[in-house]
Amino acid sequence: MTATAFTIRPATSERFDDVATILGPRNPDSAVCWCLTYRLPSQQNRALSARERAQTARELCARPIPPGILAYDGGTVVGWCGVAPRAELHAFTHGRTIPHVDDLPVWAVWCFRVRGGHRGRGVAQALLEGAVEHARGHGAPAVEGYPVDNGDRKVDTTMAYVGTRGMFEHAGFTKAADTTSTLNRFPRVLMRLPLR
Repeated sequence: MTATAFTIRPATSERFDDVATILGPRNPDSAVCWCLTYRLPSQQNRALSARERAQTARELCARPIPPGILAYDGGTVVGWCGVAPRAELHAFTHGRTIPHVDDLPVWAVWCFRVRGGHRGRGVAQALLEGAVEHARGHGAPAVEGYPVDNGDRKVDTTMAYVGTRGMFEHAGFTKAADTTSTLNRFPRVLMRLPLR
């Protein structure tokens, strides 16, 4: 368990303002990811305007299975984690760099975002543990992640959004496969945690 207690909540439509705090830009006309890059086909993703991205994220938060979870320190939102059935994520169902280990309908954890001023306090670890519980609560048979295998080398903050192998190992995940994906010159590995 994490050293600091953070409250983890699903990113539902009632919490969309908090999703926007973590994922959205200060200027609503700036195009940022909104955690859609892995979810949508690249052509569709590129075609969205900045405001359409926000609206797409809002619509995802209104679905029965929200697109991720949020971490709170008291009443302050401090982090985001994208977690959903892998089948909903275009990059992982159609891409060639992250393999399919088997036909199990796994859930995927693909993105962490920790608010500035709150890094280095265990927020990402708490989010990963919360993502596992969120997936378990929705009946997932297993959860996968695709972190960088950085050893003890430092990962650039902007490229750490996929997590690190050590972080996933700390949460009980084990390496299930190599990938051909790299990020910030680090190889990414497929980590899996069975839930049944």
